[in-house]
Amino acid sequence: MDTAEGALVQLRAYISQSKLNPNDRLPSERKLCDLLGVTRCELRKAFAVLETEGTIWRHVGRGTFIGDGVSEDISLSITAIAKNTTPREVMQARLLLEPLLAREAAFHATAQHMDALQLISNKTHRCKSWREYETLDNQFHRLFAEASQNTALLAMFDQLNALRRTVVWGRLRQRPDHPPKDHHSFGEHQALIEAVKNRDGDQAQTLMHQHLQSVTSKLFPE
Repeated sequence: MDTAEGALVQLRAYISQSKLNPNDRLPSERKLCDLLGVTRCELRKAFAVLETEGTIWRHVGRGTFIGDGVSEDISLSITAIAKNTTPREVMQARLLLEPLLAREAAFHATAQHMDALQLISNKTHRCKSWREYETLDNQFHRLFAEASQNTALLAMFDQLNALRRTVVWGRLRQRPDHPPKDHHSFGEHQALIEAVKNRDGDQAQTLMHQHLQSVTSKLFPE
């Protein structure tokens, strides 16, 4: 995820987690840059995307305001959807989609995909914060979608992933520590990589489902 896309995700998440109503004014650009950890240039690019969607509207000299969440073609934005869903619903959607992506990745991943998956997995062991881990984890799961070599499935993943990051953003920012050395995902990610290397679609599908079930149990303990 590049910096411009990251700023867009951060801004979507901020709006979703805020208590602002349509036509309420957002904080100044300077304050938003500080809150989101982005540059003014990145923030303005994100503004442009959300304005097109109808998520925000801007008035020269007055500021930036919350829109109604509906674009000119009446399609719902990610931010609007996030206000009407829950983290549990998002995880249920991931459990349906991502195991299929893992199966396809096992059949279609290139050597470059496999090397990239291993590199990201290695980096997660050295993360100094949950925010850093979340960024790498996002890259890891998106690589499975890319490795499926299916444009339609990749587009579905990107939409769902944007929704996921928007819905859980507030919770993650409140975690100041870092993943423990025995974090469950480390071993689960490595097992997934091995299944892809072995071209074992059934195993990759099963392992991804088990991995996401493990994540779900941590997010929503009974």
